[in-house]
Amino acid sequence: MDPTWKISELRQHIAVIDGKKSPNIVLKNARYLHSMLKQWVVANIWISGDRIVYAGDRMPPLMEGTEIIDCTNKTIVPGYIEPHVHPFQLYHPQSFADFCGQLGTTTFISDNLSFVLSLENKKAFSILDDLKKLPFSFYWWTRFDSQTEMVQEEEIFSNTSILEWLQRDDVLLGGELTGWPRLLHGDDLMLYRMQMAKAHGKKIEGHFPGASERTLARMKLLGADGDHEAMTVEEVERRIMQGFAVTLRHSSIRPDLPILLKGIVEKQLPIFDHLMMTTDGSTPSFHQDGVMDKCIQVALEAGVSPIDAYQMASYNVARYYNMSNLHGFIATGRFASLNILQDEWHPVPESVLSKGVWLKRDGERVHRLAEIDYSAIPSFDLDFSLTAHDFQFSMPFGIELVNDVITKPYNSLITREGQLANHDESYLILMNRSGNWHVNTMIKGFATNVQGFASSYSNTGDILLIGKNKDDMLKAFEEMKAMRGGIVLVEKGEVVASVPLAIGGLLYDGNVEELTEREIALKQALAERGYRLGDAIYTLLFLQSTHLPYIRITPKGIFDVMKNKLLLPAVMR
Repeated sequence: MDPTWKISELRQHIAVIDGKKSPNIVLKNARYLHSMLKQWVVANIWISGDRIVYAGDRMPPLMEGTEIIDCTNKTIVPGYIEPHVHPFQLYHPQSFADFCGQLGTTTFISDNLSFVLSLENKKAFSILDDLKKLPFSFYWWTRFDSQTEMVQEEEIFSNTSILEWLQRDDVLLGGELTGWPRLLHGDDLMLYRMQMAKAHGKKIEGHFPGASERTLARMKLLGADGDHEAMTVEEVERRIMQGFAVTLRHSSIRPDLPILLKGIVEKQLPIFDHLMMTTDGSTPSFHQDGVMDKCIQVALEAGVSPIDAYQMASYNVARYYNMSNLHGFIATGRFASLNILQDEWHPVPESVLSKGVWLKRDGERVHRLAEIDYSAIPSFDLDFSLTAHDFQFSMPFGIELVNDVITKPYNSLITREGQLANHDESYLILMNRSGNWHVNTMIKGFATNVQGFASSYSNTGDILLIGKNKDDMLKAFEEMKAMRGGIVLVEKGEVVASVPLAIGGLLYDGNVEELTEREIALKQALAERGYRLGDAIYTLLFLQSTHLPYIRITPKGIFDVMKNKLLLPAVMR
């Protein structure tokens, strides 16, 4: 493991204590949260470079060139930690971090799935190393499987590849275990990968929605450490009883946090030291009113004490992942990642310091994170066109959306003419980027009047086409192709709304604020055309995801998750 600071840097830190060198910043008369004492204390915080070198009653002996800030009447808390980020929900890791930093979230623990699916490890690691140079803290988890049915899965998710990820210091855990049913059915390959993670000192994060006590006990015995899928207070208690670390979720498709916390407070469960919170990879518009600051505000409104609310978004996470020596704690030796608040009842910080760099001062942005070169991600360049033959739909059954992400099969009795009527059934095509296979079926419950819709954004990066008019579907495909990736809605041959995704056809090349405007316009246009569910972006993402019940359209074909069976294979072109 590489040391966080070089020997020369450590000597400079000591020189500050000894009065031979000035600190860069001193926060004077700082009322701050001491995470170990669980109390508000008043002291002076000395910062040298990216590190707190002292926190206590003294002032530095030498202060030449030191920035001294009087924090009287302010409250300071550790930088917030998002412990379960999917930083590829149209935004990308750097753009989302740049947005979150202004709201006090300065540390991510992130999913590596998109990197694994689009890049060889060497190129992915180069991007991770570039991200580490920013005044923000990025950590990762490594997946053990693809979350869908893929032909090349064993090559992409090989033991060698997973081991290379586990050997990185910035990879803190394995999972999340969306494929846990395979474990319970005797899949020793996944169990071996979990043991590899354990051997490297990593945690294992579960994904156990609706799990029974028996299932939780079995998964604990197999090595799972935590879970973020509790949807009721009873499910929280069930996980706590089995010794799991519990992360409470507040996301665009599962905004459960208010209900969970209300139940915990009403039951007076003494478990706040063992809880964390997450927004679980929400889509951009969900974050208009915050990220971890939003979770803290929800906790305060639910009657959680301020100290517990802030600890759930900082120290509890750092302690669980064995990095409270660096994060989540305002004390000597930690990273200088601090949020200066009006008071503890207002979690949106007035000023944000991340690794010793001011991101925000007195309510104003003063720093943007440097851009990251994502050119290693293969560009979205299609060298094929669609024909009438690609729009043949003869399958006797289709996929019905029960909600944003849960599906079931249904028998379709409608006539498959070129233009469908204004009911809630539409054509659905999944096609790979090489254009050598496709899966054609029907989808019920997506919308009543979406004529042509195309997306290069999906779980696997393959192309999704949905609509009622084959000409408009073709037009949407051609527009998406010309944009070199994106999401396009077409009606009567005209583009109604679009989101360009210039980075590999998956990610928006711009800031989150601009992206949010485009996403809202797209969702509004879909809603006007009969989309009645909560989050269309998640619908696109999870149509292929075999960790949810129960009929999925995958690169292999139509797949029954409940029976673990391929119903109809993809068709070669």
